[in-house]
Amino acid sequence: MNRYPLWKYLIIIAALCFGVQYTLPNFFGEWPAVQIASVKATVHADTGLLTRVQETLKTAGIEQAGATLDVIGLNPTVFVRFRDADTQKRARDLLDQKLNSDQSDPTYVVAPNLVSRTPAWLQSLHALPMYLGLDLRGGVHFLMQVDLDEAVNKRLQALEGDLRTLLREKDVRHSGISRDGESLAIRFRDPATRTKASDTIRNANPDLALREDTAGGDPVLIATLTPAARKATQDSALAQNITTLHNRINELGVAEPVIQQQGADRVVVELPGVQDTARAKDIIGRTATLESRLVDVSPEGQAAVTGNAPVPFGSERFTIGRGAPVVLKKEVIFSGQQLQGAQATFDEKQQPAVSIELNESAGRFMRKVTRENLKKPMAVVLFEKGRGEVLTVATIQSEFGSRFQITGLGTTQTANDLALLLRAGALAAPMQIIEERLIGPSLGAENIAAGFRSTVWGFAAISTFMCLYYQVFGIVSVLGLAINLMLLVALLSMLQATLTLPGIAAIAFTLGMAIDANVLINERVREELRKGAVPQQAIAQGYERAFATIIDSNVTTLIAGIFLFLLGSGPVRGFAVVHCLGILTSIFSAVFVSRGVVNLLYGRRKRLQSLPIGQVWRPGAAVAGAKG
Repeated sequence: MNRYPLWKYLIIIAALCFGVQYTLPNFFGEWPAVQIASVKATVHADTGLLTRVQETLKTAGIEQAGATLDVIGLNPTVFVRFRDADTQKRARDLLDQKLNSDQSDPTYVVAPNLVSRTPAWLQSLHALPMYLGLDLRGGVHFLMQVDLDEAVNKRLQALEGDLRTLLREKDVRHSGISRDGESLAIRFRDPATRTKASDTIRNANPDLALREDTAGGDPVLIATLTPAARKATQDSALAQNITTLHNRINELGVAEPVIQQQGADRVVVELPGVQDTARAKDIIGRTATLESRLVDVSPEGQAAVTGNAPVPFGSERFTIGRGAPVVLKKEVIFSGQQLQGAQATFDEKQQPAVSIELNESAGRFMRKVTRENLKKPMAVVLFEKGRGEVLTVATIQSEFGSRFQITGLGTTQTANDLALLLRAGALAAPMQIIEERLIGPSLGAENIAAGFRSTVWGFAAISTFMCLYYQVFGIVSVLGLAINLMLLVALLSMLQATLTLPGIAAIAFTLGMAIDANVLINERVREELRKGAVPQQAIAQGYERAFATIIDSNVTTLIAGIFLFLLGSGPVRGFAVVHCLGILTSIFSAVFVSRGVVNLLYGRRKRLQSLPIGQVWRPGAAVAGAKG
C-alpha cells in the first residue's frame, strides 16, 4: 500500500499555508502615496511631523487613505496614502510648499511613491509583496566609474605632509620630500641620518614600505604604500562612495534603490520610479565636505548669535538642526579628508557617543587646539551646495589628539547618524557616469504585462497537454505545478527580492523544469505498468526510480545557476536567484507534494485494478488505461 505518514501531510499543509500567506500580498496592488523624509542631518521625521502633515491635508480638504511613520534604513519617513494619482499630486505640491518655506534650502524631501495595499494583518506577519525592478517599474540606471588612483593620490598627499611634520618633530633633518608617481623620495645629506629617519618612519607608519637608494650622490629614502595598505585605501574609498550614495539617494524618495559594486572600480545605481535624470545626477554627483571648528564664545560672537550685532571678523554664523543659530570661528581644526574612522559607541557613563580617529597631522593640531581651549565648545559642520549646517556642538573636556570621542549626543540614533555622516559626508574618490539609461513607466507596465502573459500562456499550454495526455495523473502534475509556482512567489516575497524581467523569464523556465520532473514520474509509472506490475507497485516503483533521475538533472542545473549567481551581475544574478529557488521548489512539489496527492487518492484502495494515467503501450498490443 502507498500511504504517507501523518507528519508528511503536515509538512505539505504547512508549506501550503506558507505559500498562501506570502503569495497573497502580491495581489493587492499599491496605493499612490507621498513620502516625506528629512534631508538635514539634524532633523528627523517624527510623530510631530506626521500630525502636522495630517492637519495640513485636512485643512486643505484633501482626503487621505491613511498615514504612517516608518523607517527606511536609518531615516524615519512619513508615508501618506491616497486613492488616486491626481489627489497624490495635489497633496505632494501642497506639502512641499508648507513644509519647506525656503525652497532653495529645503528641510524635507516630499516625493511621490507607491505603497503596498497589503492588509495590516498580513503585514503584521511580515508578509509583503515583491519589489519591482527597474525594467518593470521604470526609472534610471547609472554605471559609475570610481577613480581609485585618485584615492591613492589623496592618501599619498596626506602622507607627504605627515612625514614632513614627523621628521621635523623628531629633529631629523632632510633635504626635501618629492613625489614620483606613487612613491615619496626623501633626500638626506648622509646615510646615518637616512637610517635614523627610516627607523622613525617605520615605527610611526607601518603602512609604508621603505627602500634605500641614491640620487645625484645623495642618500635617498623611497617610501611607497604597501600592497595591503594600497588595497585597503582603494577598498575603503569604494565602500565610502557607496555609503555616500545611499545617504544622498534617500533625498530622491526612492524606496528600494539598487546600489552595488560591479567589478573592482565600478558602481551600479538603479533608481526605480525616478524619471528626473537631471535631478538624480545632480544629487548623486554633488560634493560635500566636513569641518570641525571652535564656537566663538567671545561677547561679540555671542551677541551675533541673536542677529542683533554683526558677526565678528574671523567668524561665521550657522544654524543647528531646525534653525538654532551659532557663531563659529573660520579656522578649521580638521576636515573630512583627514578623518580615518568614525564609529558609534558608548562613553564611560554608557551614554551614546561617536569615536573619532584622525590622521597623524590632524591629530597633532587637534592636541594643540584642545590644550588651549579646555571647557570650550567645538562644532562639526557639514558643507553641501555651498551651505554649512552644524551637526553637533560638544564641549572639550580634556586634551586629546588623533583619537577622541564626541559625547552628549542624547540618543543612540543620533550617534549612529553622526558616525555615518562623518564617514560618508564626501566622496572619497571622484566618480563619473559612463553609462546612463532611462526606462519609462509605460515601458515597465508593458514589460509586466508581457511577462505575465507569457507565464500564463505557458502554464495553460502545459496544463492542457498534461491533462489530455496523462488524465488524472496529469491533473495531479498540474496541481503540483501550481503549488510550485505559488511556493516560488512566496519565497521571493519572503526574501523581499526585487523582481525583474529576467526574473519573470526564470519563472517561466522553472515551469518547464518542474513539468519535466512530472513527465519523468508519469512515464516511469507507465513503464512499470508495461512490465506487468500491479498499480500500487507501479506507483511506488515509478516515484522511487524517477527520483534519482530528477535529482541528477536538477543538481546539474542548480550548479549552473549557482555559478551564474557568483560570476554574473545585474540581470544575470536576478535570473540566477529565481532559477535556483525554482529548482528547489520544483523538486519539493514534483516529488513530495504530487506523491502525497496520489497516495491520498489511491494509496488506500486495496483492489486497485488500473490507473488513469493515459495510454499504456505494451509490446505487441495497445492496452488503454482504465477510465476509473
